[in-house]
Amino acid sequence: MIALRLGYLPLVDAAPLIVARELGFAAEEGLQLDLIRLGAWAQGRDMLGAGLIDAAHMLVPMPIGQALGLGPRLPDLDLVMFLSHGGQAVGVSTAIETRLRAAGHGFDFSDAGAAGRALRGAITGPLRVGVPFMFSTQLELIRHWLGASGFSEDDLHLKTVPPPMMADALAAAEIDAFCVGEPWASFAVERGIAALLLPGTAIWTSPPEKGLVLRRDFAETRPGQTGALMRAIWRAGRWLDEPDHRGTAAEIVSRAEYLDLPSELVERGLTGRLLVSPAGEARAVPRLLAFNAGAASFPWKSLAALIARNIALRHDLPPEGAMQRAMGHFRTDLYRRHLRPAGASLPGASLRLEGMIGEDRTVAAERGQMILRADSFFDGFVFEPPIPDSSIN
Repeated sequence: MIALRLGYLPLVDAAPLIVARELGFAAEEGLQLDLIRLGAWAQGRDMLGAGLIDAAHMLVPMPIGQALGLGPRLPDLDLVMFLSHGGQAVGVSTAIETRLRAAGHGFDFSDAGAAGRALRGAITGPLRVGVPFMFSTQLELIRHWLGASGFSEDDLHLKTVPPPMMADALAAAEIDAFCVGEPWASFAVERGIAALLLPGTAIWTSPPEKGLVLRRDFAETRPGQTGALMRAIWRAGRWLDEPDHRGTAAEIVSRAEYLDLPSELVERGLTGRLLVSPAGEARAVPRLLAFNAGAASFPWKSLAALIARNIALRHDLPPEGAMQRAMGHFRTDLYRRHLRPAGASLPGASLRLEGMIGEDRTVAAERGQMILRADSFFDGFVFEPPIPDSSIN
C-alpha cells in the first residue's frame, strides 16, 4: 500500500478525496490517502510546491495564477482533473436583505439578472464582497455577474476570507456580501446573519470549482501513483453523483476529522436543498454541485484559457500568451491516459466554445457518445478559445 498525502480545505467539494479514502476506492488502487486539513488556500499551494503534500484540493484558477507568474516561485503545478463544478452561493447581510425585500425582490434564486439589478439599486456606496482567494471561481463569478449588473470597478471592493471564516467576517461588518462554497454559505444563514441571494449556478450553469493539482515532476516521474490516485477519485466522484448516495456522503464528510459540522448542514450543499434566509425559506437547486457526471471531471483547456484571459486582463499581462501558458497546465493528456482504462467517457477534443451549451447535450466521444453538462452564462456570454500551441500537452 502506497501512502500519499493530500491537502484539502473543509468544504463539501472535498468529498471525492474523503469518499475515496473512506469507501475504499483508494485502497482498491493500492493507495493509503493521508488527508491533511488546511486552513487557507495559499497554505495548500505552498505545501504542494515544497513537496510536503503530494496533491491538493485546489481552486481551479490557482494553478493558472501560478502559471502566469502571479504567485511565489514554485515548481510547475498541473491540474489533472476537476473535482467539482458548482457548489457556491452568493449571500448578503441581513441589512441588505431587508433593503432588497423592501424594494420588492423576492429572492427567487434563479434570475441572476434580476438579482444583480436589485442589488445595484440597493447599494449606495462600494459593495464589499468576501471571496476565498484572489484566484478563485468565486471571484470570477462575482466580477462577471456584478460587472454585467451595472457595478463598476470603483463600486466593488473584494476581500479574501478563508471559507470557514466567511460568516465571522460578515458578522464583524468587514464585508457586506460573499461568494463561498458550501457549507459555509449555509453556515452564515444558520447563524442568522445572512440571506442567500443566488447559487453560483444561476450565474454560470456549470462553474468549474475545484481541481486535483499535482506537481508536474510528481505526475511525470510517478505515473503509476498518479493514475491510481486519479482513478480512485474519479470512481468516488461517480459514486457521489448518485442522488441516493448524497445523504450517506453528508454523514461521512461532516465527521469531526473532516468538516466537523452537523450532517444536516453539510447535506444542504450536497443535495441542493438550501435555506435562503434565517426565516427558514427553502429553495431547491437540483444541479448545484456535480463531481463527475456530464464530463464534469474533464479538465477542458478552453476553461484554462477563459480564466487565464480574465486574470491577464486584470493584471495587465498579454492575454494571448497567458492563455497559451495556462492551457499547458490543464493536463487533458494525463486524464485520457489514466482514466481511459477505467472506462471514463472521453470527449474527442480538449477544448470547446465555453458558454454555448444551454441544456445537457449528447455528443460524440472517443468511443460512442457521452453527455456534456449545460454550461451557459446568465447573460449569454460565449468564449472562443485560441488554438493551442503545438508544444502544449
